[in-house]
Amino acid sequence: MTDRGPKFRVCKFLKIIICSLLIITLVLFTVASVRTLSLDVNVGLQVAQWEKTNNLTPEINQRQREELLANFKEAIRIPTVSSTQTDFNTTALVEFHKLLRKAFPTVFSSSLVHHELVADYSHLFWVRGSQPALLPYMLLAHIDVVPASESDGWEAPPFSAKEMDGFIYGRGTIDDKQSVMGILQALEYLLLKGYAPRRGFYIGLGHDEEISGFKGAMTIVRVLKQRGVQLAFVLDEGLAVLDGVISGLEGPAALIGISEKGQATVKLSVSMVPSHSSMPPSESSIGILAAAVKRLEENPMPRLFGHGPEGGTFEHLAHKFKLPMKFIMSNLWLFSPLLGRVMERRPDTNAFVRTTTAVTMFNAGVKVNIIPSLAEAYVNLRIHSAQSLQEVLDLIQSTVGDQRVKMELVEGFDPLPVSSYDDKAFGFQIIKKTVLDLFPGVTVAPGICIGNTDSRHFKELTNDTYRFAPIWFKPGDAQRFHGINERISKKNYEELVVFYFNLIQNCDIQKLPDPHNSVHEL
Repeated sequence: MTDRGPKFRVCKFLKIIICSLLIITLVLFTVASVRTLSLDVNVGLQVAQWEKTNNLTPEINQRQREELLANFKEAIRIPTVSSTQTDFNTTALVEFHKLLRKAFPTVFSSSLVHHELVADYSHLFWVRGSQPALLPYMLLAHIDVVPASESDGWEAPPFSAKEMDGFIYGRGTIDDKQSVMGILQALEYLLLKGYAPRRGFYIGLGHDEEISGFKGAMTIVRVLKQRGVQLAFVLDEGLAVLDGVISGLEGPAALIGISEKGQATVKLSVSMVPSHSSMPPSESSIGILAAAVKRLEENPMPRLFGHGPEGGTFEHLAHKFKLPMKFIMSNLWLFSPLLGRVMERRPDTNAFVRTTTAVTMFNAGVKVNIIPSLAEAYVNLRIHSAQSLQEVLDLIQSTVGDQRVKMELVEGFDPLPVSSYDDKAFGFQIIKKTVLDLFPGVTVAPGICIGNTDSRHFKELTNDTYRFAPIWFKPGDAQRFHGINERISKKNYEELVVFYFNLIQNCDIQKLPDPHNSVHEL
């Protein structure tokens, strides 16, 4: 037999490798295609038989519509501003309490409702259910707002509740007085119709959420723990109905927050012997610290897209995209690295990809001719669900890589646990059903909050915390949150009231329908 030589053997080996790669690619493509079709088929599955509840309808007439809008506007006009732990408007909080009693007399007089003030300015309501064996749930919202000034560029004074083009403008219209007033307005209407819940529930209204809720929400939690309360789920503010916000998505999507990113504030500092500017050292405290900060900005935290709950968001939304995005999002097991690289290019989507690093304060120097002895910088980090606080601190230390830079954790906490969102998750499915009943054309998906809410304090009382309000966000609206020209449409506020009106009734079922009796939506 003739030996064809090493060149022939190399060519043969390359052919084998190429054929193997083609086979692997074909297999992967086949699996991905089947998965894409499978997700398409299963999207929109709805449980067939929901247990019947009271099925009361709000039937808001013109007089009621004018009244609910007037109450809401009055709430916006009260400047319940929280600035710091020691600076919040107690006079406004007392005035807000008086408004609640005036606006919702049936809530405060009903024998079914027990109300108490907590930590002087927060409110806790217990609405007694007729079947005590059913685990209660909690609706959360907060009364306080962040500061706002007309000089910032508002089209209407931020505490005027001015109406323009069908919108009500003012601080708190989407964070978070719309939920405060919407929840109580819904309960007021239900009680007026003779409603008595089967499943009891709590309403918690914190007064200091914008400054971390250490007095309001945390005191409410302590009170409930002392009473041995456990909750089926908690629903707080968080995500919304996004319309035209997600590029390439066909139709609006309601994202229900199932977790929150963790948070850390880290102080970096450099101390040196001060000197005169006429005889500067080769490196100053400012220069050393600036170099450390630059290294942090040039070396972001690792890309973790697909390792946290954000994967569920895109898989739930995949069927609403056209090819090739539908194919990619249906197969994150294969395409997570690719999609992660695309998303990290924009600040708003980069937040879902990794732990974000933001240098927010830099302090140094007292006089132009003195080399300062001390330079300080503050770094705020929002921690991805796949990382821990300690892992993030270790990465900062190694990235800075300079022992002259002292690192101090000012405050921080790990990402919040991920709440269940499968077909057996009571709270998620109730919220989803309520959304779909109100907005039939909306796609519902789990999401992650990149900010933090009062609900993070309730993790010892429940395994399932959800963050959602049916506020419609169109392109640019997210920037109104804590920004200028915060607003909500009159129609959307009324929808909010109807949402809570229906949600409370939907929670009266004893258990979810059997998911095995599902039928396809037509």
